[in-house]
Amino acid sequence: METEFTLNPQILYGIDPPPLVTCLGAQVQPALVEPLERLAEAASAAGFDLAIASGHRSFARQLHIFNAKAQGARPVLDVAGQVLDISRLSASALLHAILRWSALPGMSRHHWGTEIDIYDRSICQDGYQLQLTVAECEGPMAGFYTWLESYLAAQAAFVRPYALDLGGVAPEPWHLSYAPLSADYAKHYSLDRLRDLLAASDIELKSQIMARLPDLYQRYQA
Repeated sequence: METEFTLNPQILYGIDPPPLVTCLGAQVQPALVEPLERLAEAASAAGFDLAIASGHRSFARQLHIFNAKAQGARPVLDVAGQVLDISRLSASALLHAILRWSALPGMSRHHWGTEIDIYDRSICQDGYQLQLTVAECEGPMAGFYTWLESYLAAQAAFVRPYALDLGGVAPEPWHLSYAPLSADYAKHYSLDRLRDLLAASDIELKSQIMARLPDLYQRYQA
């Protein structure tokens, strides 16, 4: 499918949704449907049951996730996927711990409808709780993610934007990006626009974020 990129600045930051359809139970841009279905069919032929844990997320949803972690209502993990005791962390350390796994609202690639988090549903039996951690990818779901690596190497539609640990976002083997669209979205960020959105929001740790936003923008950008 030919993909034409038209910039809507509001989509970049999750304020307006992009064009969305439902595919494999997730909200994604229409251009993803055919390559996603091919991916799922290939996974099934290899003995896996590909499922999507997350597709499009709005600014408001990302804000809810971030605030829940900052408030202790959701677990905050270290780089090994272990739960941290946030009461022992400084505000600065807590901010960086959250950003290793969860983007600032306005900075999440999931705003674009081009990103999916995938896993092997066949493993999730008898009350198994999906974790989406590196340990899970290297443990019970190792077969699926090893197969996925080979599949991705032979095509150009999907890439892993967080394949390596560069000191910002932690590696996320489950996160796929539809490159024909996401590469264009990633070029058009404005730090000033992001600053305005965050300043007007009710985000936790706001003073830390606003004081260090240029550094955070560089370190954790999409």
